[in-house]
Amino acid sequence: MAELTVAAVLEALSPSIPWNQAADWDVSGLTLGDPDQPVNTAGVCHEVDQGVLEALAQAAPVDLLITYHPLLFRPVRALRVGPGPAGLAYRLIRMGTALVVAHTAFDACPGGAADALADRLGLRGATGFGPMDTAAQVKVVTFAPAQDIEQIAAALAGAGAGHIGNYRGCSYRSEGVGAFEAHTGAAPVVGEAGEENRVPEVRLEMIAPATARDRLVAALARAHPYEEPAFDIYPVSANLPMVGRVGEMSEVISTRGLAERVADLLGAGAVRWVGEDDGPIQRVAVAPGSGGSFLSAAEAVGAQAVVTGDVSHHQMAQSDQRGVGVIDPGHAATEAPGVKRLLAVVREVMPHTVDLTGFRPGPKVMNRR
Repeated sequence: MAELTVAAVLEALSPSIPWNQAADWDVSGLTLGDPDQPVNTAGVCHEVDQGVLEALAQAAPVDLLITYHPLLFRPVRALRVGPGPAGLAYRLIRMGTALVVAHTAFDACPGGAADALADRLGLRGATGFGPMDTAAQVKVVTFAPAQDIEQIAAALAGAGAGHIGNYRGCSYRSEGVGAFEAHTGAAPVVGEAGEENRVPEVRLEMIAPATARDRLVAALARAHPYEEPAFDIYPVSANLPMVGRVGEMSEVISTRGLAERVADLLGAGAVRWVGEDDGPIQRVAVAPGSGGSFLSAAEAVGAQAVVTGDVSHHQMAQSDQRGVGVIDPGHAATEAPGVKRLLAVVREVMPHTVDLTGFRPGPKVMNRR
């Protein structure tokens, strides 16, 4: 078996973790390290902390650490010895361990953290809700004779266009008629100079990251047969991933009963909740991590209760007033099923992967009953 590099591992993981589908505010993908570094051993954790680094040192050498939460979420001015994210990053660099972040790229994708949470709670027929803004996208549109469309589409795909989730080479094509008059001195590929021409053409449309704009224009110019190819590039908000899931419990349950079940299934030390004690609940929405901003979206898809983390007092009160229960077992608890699934996904690519998911972030809970 050929030796894998960091870049090769990321590519092998891309069907399960679509890196370009992370939220626009997020940090995902390769954060520290060399994409060409060979990988013999990987590790998976929920969040990089002192305990994870000590375990890494004992398991050394670990060439690649894949973490769910970002380490360098906010900009840092220096990487040097000391506490905090910058100090942890410095130690990873000294250890020769590359760092890859999954986070929201893994939250919303099929089989990712949202689905793992829905599965853990036993939701049936779960579907997505709560669109998540990803990195800026553009749509490139051009027009050409039918016989030239394939080479143009291939060129644009090579420049980064046409990726939608796990699909590649995605495009839309429609037939029409192009009209133009070539001025004196022009050398039209079709039609006659000095005359008004009507030419059968195909309209080609493809989605691409906004950062690929310059590559797209260069590739289109090289592949297009026309002397002056007509094209449009405009910003779009398209194919947004859904950060939450909504589905049906196998039986009707009270809000209190659902809160107790969530605490048990997620291993939460304490659960905050609002709703009617005996309110009949069956349609439940879930969102891993901080999902307070998705409560209205959950209500819009008919959820009677929402399971998520980091819900503020006011968000809970407003949801309760609208008749939608909220169960908050904590940020990390709602992500824990997804982190375990992340470990399984990585092990399919890298069988020699160290399990560091037992280091679970979050505050300790004191139960005084």
